[in-house]
This record gives sequence, structure tokens and C-alpha cells, in this order.
Amino acid sequence: MQYVDELVGRYGHSCLWWFGPWLPILRLFHPEAVKPVLLESAAIAPKDYMFYGFLKPWLGDGLLLSNGAKWVRHRRMLTPAFHFDILKPYVKIFNQSTDIMHAKWRRLVASGSTSLDMFEQVSLMTLDSLQKCVFSYNSNCQETPSDYIAAILELSSLVVRRQHRLLLHWDFLYHLTPDGWRFRRACNTVHHFTADVVQQRHQALNRLGREAWLKSKQGKTVDFIDILLLAKDEDGRDLSEEDIAAEADTFMFEGHDTTASGLSWVLYNLACHPEYQERCREEIKDLMRDKESEEIEWEDLSQMPFSTMCIKESLRLHPPVTAVSRCCTEDIKLPDGRVLPKGNICLISIYGTHHNPAVWPEPQVYNPHRFDPENSKNKPPLAFMPFSAGPRNCIGQNFAMAEMKVVLALTLLRFAVRLDESRPVRRKPELILRSENGLWLHLEPLGPSHESRTPAPRS
Repeated sequence: MQYVDELVGRYGHSCLWWFGPWLPILRLFHPEAVKPVLLESAAIAPKDYMFYGFLKPWLGDGLLLSNGAKWVRHRRMLTPAFHFDILKPYVKIFNQSTDIMHAKWRRLVASGSTSLDMFEQVSLMTLDSLQKCVFSYNSNCQETPSDYIAAILELSSLVVRRQHRLLLHWDFLYHLTPDGWRFRRACNTVHHFTADVVQQRHQALNRLGREAWLKSKQGKTVDFIDILLLAKDEDGRDLSEEDIAAEADTFMFEGHDTTASGLSWVLYNLACHPEYQERCREEIKDLMRDKESEEIEWEDLSQMPFSTMCIKESLRLHPPVTAVSRCCTEDIKLPDGRVLPKGNICLISIYGTHHNPAVWPEPQVYNPHRFDPENSKNKPPLAFMPFSAGPRNCIGQNFAMAEMKVVLALTLLRFAVRLDESRPVRRKPELILRSENGLWLHLEPLGPSHESRTPAPRS
């Protein structure tokens, strides 16, 4: 991460960087350089498979990895799955999964474990909520081990390890290694689980018929598999079981790690800045003052302006996805007249753009006021892109933001978070931005009669 900061400080706009002696990579880290590539059509600027190809055996041809006509068709069919009316019932699930996590925290704190690794805790919570939103399945994975959850966590770790070992980039070598065997075994676990759910749901739909099946869902939360089963393209064609499974696996992968990273880092940043933490807490207490229960509702999410600013500033400073890559099929002209030649890898540095001093003064400082509407109205649209941008932006960004707001609000309402000074934080970019040895924070439970008090400032 420090090296990216050096490149941005030295070149400001973009640079050519060599991966070994034979592979040139164009690194872009300014809105003007990023815009022509990110806003180009998906056909002209497809994803580059050097960085994404290792995920293919796991995720198949889902939205993350597909290209061309298939990607266009699936994107159009899946967009309704993330409409606000579909997302609203998920807020109750976010509340439930957060309640389970907080009950566990209180038990751990009572037993003497006041410092917890946020990445470990929050990742299990997001996986728990996703299984419920995607499959209507409760594995109780926050409390008891789950083979499916363990397989997803192992796959994420193995993909990162393979990226860093050049010889294992060749499939025939990788498949001979212990890591390759573990990867195939974990893939089988994930695929069997997803295929079983999809097959059972498909059989129920065929047995009852569309109308009766829809009637049986009335009053219940419609999950992601339901929506995929009902999706039709403009020619009235359904998604195949294989396509549905690929999209479900993709959403499980993309939805848990990125959101867990975003939440862990915002809690860390608020632990570093107790004055912002307390202001968020007061905002949330005001929001909850006249409520009969401690439950965040959909309508509350728009009533948290300062907390939202804190989340956005954390996503700027610590973007869960630090870069995305494209390999353009046509030459791309930059505003200054230079050309990005077709066939070359373009690495769009989200982290670099977010830390570019020409775009964000004092980029290493955590300052939520950057996202005050008055302060941000003159910023270029691509100065802030934690969910990427353009035709291939993250389709689940509203889902992720809703979950982060619910979890942050309930956490600050019930706990004060402080840094664990004995465990220094060192950023580590993998599939998502995490911390090298975990991200450990002290938790102080706050009772219902808690009188607001600011945690001790960071030394």
C-alpha cells in the first residue's frame, strides 16, 4: 500500500508498471485517467482474466466473471433483484444477524475477552446474513462450525495464495499441489450445497406451478434464489440451474468479504477517532429515542447523515476492493491525447485514486466532513468509487450500504469501541483489504441507561 502511495505521489495520473520482464500493466489512479476505461461499454472494456481467472472454477460464469452477451443478459435479469422493494425485508435479517453477533460479544467480554478480531467476527456475521438472504437458510454459523462457510473462507485464502506464487498460475501445476487438492475439495462443498438448494427450489416451482408457488411465498421474505428462479429475459427465457448456482455463489463471495472489510475498517476508524464515534452514537440514539424496540428499519437508513459520512470516508481511506482490472479490445483515448493501446491490462487503482493528493487533500487523514454535501459537490464523480463505476459497477452496492448502516448503528448503540494498542494494524491487500494479523478492538458494553461519554483519545 505504501508503494502505491509512492507511485501516486510521483506520477499523479498514471504509470506503466512491469509484472516480470514481459507483461506491461497500465496503472491508473486519477479520475481523468480512470474515466475513459471504467465508463466504456462492457464489450470494449471486459475484465482481465489474469487477475480474475483463478476464481472461475469456484464462481463459474456469474456476473463477476462473465463477459459479452451473457453478461449483458444476466445483468439485465438480475437488476430487479436489488430494487429497494426487494431489499427492504432484508433489513430485518441484518438486525437478527447483528443481534446474534452482539450476544456473542457480550458473552466473550463477560468471560474476559474484551479484545476481539473484527474481521473474524464480522465475516461470520455477514456470511450468516447472506445465507439467510440468498438461500433462506440458517446454518447458525456464528455459533457452530459450518462446512459450507469453512469452504468459502478456505477458497478465498487459497486464491490469494495462488496469486502470489507465479509457478502455480499454470493450472496443470496447481492441480498437482496440496493447495490445488484443497481448492477442488472446497469447490465441491460449495457447489453441492448451492446445487441442492437450487434443484429443490426448482422442483417445488415446477410441482406447484408459478402462480401457486408465488402464492405460497406471500408474507415471506423472497430470497435471492427465488428471484433468480422467476427471472426472465426479454424473450421469456429462464436462467438455467447452472446459471442460478453461479450467480448465487458469486453473490455469497462478493457480498460477505467486501462488506465485512468495510464494516471492520469503519469500526477501526471510529475507534481511532472517539469524537466522531460519539457523534455517530448520539445521532443513532436520537433516531431510536421514541422506538419501542432496538431495531433499525429501512426508513431509518436515510436518517443517519453523519454516520453515512463516516462510512463513506472509511470506504475512501480503506476501500475493500483496492483495484479492478480491464483488458480493452479497442484503443482508449485519454483526455490529454495519449492512448491506452488495446490488448494491454489496465489496473484501475481504487486505493490510488482515493489517496491521490491531487484529488483528496491530506489523503491519509480520516475526515468524514469530506462527504458533507457542501464539501463534496465539486468533486469529480470518479474521485470516490468503492463499488467501482460504469456499466460493471457493483450491482449489490445498495445491499452492502444498507447492511453496513444497520450493523454500525446497532454496534455503536450497544458498544464503545477502542483500539487495542498491543496489536498494531498493518494493511494487507488480498481479494479485499484486510489487516495482516487481524483487526483487534476493545469492546465496552453500554447498558440501556448509558450516559454518553467519550472514550479516551488515541495516544
